[in-house]
Amino acid sequence: MDCVPDIPFGFALPGAQPPDPNDPQQMQQFMAQLQQLLASPGTGPVNWDLARQVAVSQLSPAGDPAVNPFDRNAVDEALRLADLWLEPTSALPSGIHTSVAWNRNEWIYNTLPVWKKLCDPVAGRMVAAMGDLVPPEARAQLGPMQSMVATLGGALFGGQLGQALGSLAAEVLSAGDIGLPLGPAGTAALVPANINQYGKGLELPLDEVRLYVALREAAHQRLFEHVPWLRGHVLTAVEMYAAGITVNREAIEEAMGRVDPMNPESMQAIVLEGIFTPEDTPAQKASLARLETALALVEGWVCHVVDSAAGERLPNVARLGEAFRRRRAAGGPAEQTFAALVGLELRPRRLREAAALWAALTEHRGIAGRDALWGHPDLLPSGDDFADPEGYARSQLDLGNLDDLL
Repeated sequence: MDCVPDIPFGFALPGAQPPDPNDPQQMQQFMAQLQQLLASPGTGPVNWDLARQVAVSQLSPAGDPAVNPFDRNAVDEALRLADLWLEPTSALPSGIHTSVAWNRNEWIYNTLPVWKKLCDPVAGRMVAAMGDLVPPEARAQLGPMQSMVATLGGALFGGQLGQALGSLAAEVLSAGDIGLPLGPAGTAALVPANINQYGKGLELPLDEVRLYVALREAAHQRLFEHVPWLRGHVLTAVEMYAAGITVNREAIEEAMGRVDPMNPESMQAIVLEGIFTPEDTPAQKASLARLETALALVEGWVCHVVDSAAGERLPNVARLGEAFRRRRAAGGPAEQTFAALVGLELRPRRLREAAALWAALTEHRGIAGRDALWGHPDLLPSGDDFADPEGYARSQLDLGNLDDLL
């Protein structure tokens, strides 16, 4: 694991002793760290350098086992076999250009570009709200101090976002585990340490668990690699929902009111959860519906084709399928922390209905006809269609030959 320097505010060291304000040496060290932080705020509303440092240091208690040659070979073999099994169950060809086994730190590093895209707009509103706490008549007098407020806001958000990402990194099983295209395009990635831990909890053979995770990852890669508009469609749905999240200025004021610049422990205690809340407006409800539908359609398709591919091959496929559906529908502790921090829930609430809809389409239109619906976003089922999968599937028989759209 990378060597991580000391981090201001003790963000990633819960339970550790903060610097003693009465100890000149500790305070000098802390102020030097703070000065360094303020001197390199980054280029956006989030201090992503700090976020990554915090995320990596968050892994220290649990450790970050290196990927050994056995794990790497096992991942390669599982992904290769998974792609073969998916061939007869999907009209979309393989989307895997590169197979990799990541440790937890590598998952953080390789998914940061997408997290930046998703989180910067929300963080920007928080930083702006912090600046608005300063009375208008005082802003002109503050001058350069205004940029310090923004820098502090970016550091606070970066530190706590880093904690959430570090927790996620200790749970995720693959690059596509939470339904978003987080990794580089065409790169299928599994996280062996987390798969081993998850498999022990299920009390199932590790090779079966690994292969089931590989099937899900390979299915995600087929979808996002060969449906060109899908990556942008899903990420735009997330961004549109995030655009309707409002900042609770009272919560920010209360949090900042607890800061004593001479007491590092007060900075350690700042909690940003609850600052972001969705607007209760028709537009925001429509954005939420689009996001939930997009996530459910992706996850429902993946669940259906994976269970079809593994149905007669994996002895415990029923238990694995149910465990993964529950896991995705409920979200783990890290996902819940992330949702509380930035106001975004990444759970496909209607996963079972979406899977039933894709199964009905397979029955009535066949595999090629089912997957042809990915040819254009206007062809996809809407949230209303989830209520009657059989009716929707039968209605598609009247649309002619959609197979040419693939």
